[in-house]
Amino acid sequence: MAEENKSTLDPLASLCKRRGFIYHSSEIYGGMPGFWDYGPLGCELKNNIKQAWWQFTVRGREDVAGLDATIIMHPRIWKASGHLDTFSDPMTMCKDCKKLMRADQVEEIRAEQKKPHKDGCPYCGGELTEPKPFNLMFKTVVGPIDDPSNVAYLRPETAQAIFAQFTNVISTSRFQVPFGIAQMGKSFRNEVTPRNYTFRSREFEQMELEFFIRPDEATELLFGHVVTLADNPDLAGEPQQDWGWEVWHKYWVEQRKKFITAMGLPAEHFTEYWQKPDELAHYARACVDIEYDFPFGRQELEGIAARSDFDLTQHQIHSGEPQSVFDDPLKQACKKLDDAAKAAFIEKVQKEWVSRGKDPVAAEKFVKQLFDGRYIPHVIEPSAGVDRLMLALLCEAYEEQKLEGGDVRTVLHFSPKAAPIKVAVFPLVKKDAASYAMARDIFKTLRKKVNVFWDESGQIGRRYRRQDEAGTPWCITVDPDGAKDGTFTVRDRDTMQQERMDLATFLAKMTAALEF
Repeated sequence: MAEENKSTLDPLASLCKRRGFIYHSSEIYGGMPGFWDYGPLGCELKNNIKQAWWQFTVRGREDVAGLDATIIMHPRIWKASGHLDTFSDPMTMCKDCKKLMRADQVEEIRAEQKKPHKDGCPYCGGELTEPKPFNLMFKTVVGPIDDPSNVAYLRPETAQAIFAQFTNVISTSRFQVPFGIAQMGKSFRNEVTPRNYTFRSREFEQMELEFFIRPDEATELLFGHVVTLADNPDLAGEPQQDWGWEVWHKYWVEQRKKFITAMGLPAEHFTEYWQKPDELAHYARACVDIEYDFPFGRQELEGIAARSDFDLTQHQIHSGEPQSVFDDPLKQACKKLDDAAKAAFIEKVQKEWVSRGKDPVAAEKFVKQLFDGRYIPHVIEPSAGVDRLMLALLCEAYEEQKLEGGDVRTVLHFSPKAAPIKVAVFPLVKKDAASYAMARDIFKTLRKKVNVFWDESGQIGRRYRRQDEAGTPWCITVDPDGAKDGTFTVRDRDTMQQERMDLATFLAKMTAALEF
């Protein structure tokens, strides 16, 4: 987004409505706050993001499997994960205008108002109630009887389904640790104050990966050492079995950055925020937020967390079903240790655990399970929002470009990988049968590979402008001369330069631009 347009989302939101990217949900009935529908171009852009993420994260690797779980799951899952008891925001209400808002966002809302009130309600200045916790999960009832015993919840995240199905996936996929399980899908959070366009919504889509790794103690027993970032700060080479958790964590931070830049966000336009120790969740060993400078401020785009063995351990406790794995190479390595070596290793782990405030008795039990080749895997979790990445790509791509002569061109500079329409095909002269037929043949050929738009109406300049607003990277114009030599004009969206080429040359150009 050009600097002069960075201060507000209004021009972008107007374009998104006009061109069919994003609509208010249920608009003819007044809409519903926090819910959005994606139009013809919007759903194409969104699907491109999801397909690219799946290709990059799952199909492009040998160590990740997929999952597609239900939105409604057993409510005890949310008890085990902590969502039922702790997944809440502080809510306050104005006693005068009755507006509800998150207590921790009052100052932010106050700053957004044109006439902000210095105290009290940011809307009217009235007195605010004391903040109270408000659980963000949507309740529903499963079955015909509306009874507390039948209460369930729409999932607030996709991750817990991965943990709940961990043992099934590992037994059917034949994967061994380290490996990952990925899932994309809808999640729901009953936000107190949904705001900032599609950034904070009540219904949204996530792309999450849970990458399971050995505990560092198991890695040390197996290989005699654990590779740390001090040993491999540049993450040189392919992932290795002897990597420790911090190297795996940094590796996935770099992988996420690689994906984001490939989708069209320049590296210099987003930042890594490494959470401080007092900001981390109690179970997390590290967490990195990748943040983007939206027009409404710097906000989290996605997070990459090292979640230890918390989730699988919680589900083992609450379900009574074991979540550990058997690692035969680990057991064979431990068989080679004598009693003195085993005792020394137990003592070493106990000291390390105590330094982190953990129980030495639990440490001894944990190590003895390692000697038998069993452990609960630790996990690295890259978690991304489809809608947030889509909004960031729209913000980054949007420009009102001043041309020579004073005209203004509105253009979306999407990466070809993200662009809803890859190519638009225009016959220059409708009445010229040969060139018109050639244009139709090109359109039909390309349509088998990518999303293509056909436009034969209006002046050629207006057709270009329509595609600029849609973010289409290339426009092909077929003229009568082209029907004679098999060439056509390819107009580049960003430079507006035109080049003659044949279909084979263009296909090679397009294919290269769409690859990671």
